[in-house]
Amino acid sequence: MIIEIKDTAQFEQETSSGKVIVDFNATWCGPCKMLAPILEKISEEHKDVKILGVDCDVNGQLAAKYGIMSIPALILFEDGKPVDMKVGYMPEENVLRFAKLK
Repeated sequence: MIIEIKDTAQFEQETSSGKVIVDFNATWCGPCKMLAPILEKISEEHKDVKILGVDCDVNGQLAAKYGIMSIPALILFEDGKPVDMKVGYMPEENVLRFAKLK
């Protein structure tokens, strides 16, 4: 299950520990819609990673804070710190490698 972020406080709490993939997206973005089912599948198969969805139109301040200029953008957090970032659509295999799940 992808956890939809409503505000900065929820974001800070959800990214504070463990491995977290944050998907910066928008409802109008075609590549974001293509990536969503891949992230949903990964969230079901890999319970050791949390996946968050951040709608850039709703949470523009978070997108700005992390320098998001293009979407979809994935940021990998480990124990509260961003450790890697990828921009654009990726097939499942690439997302798994990005998240160090494969």
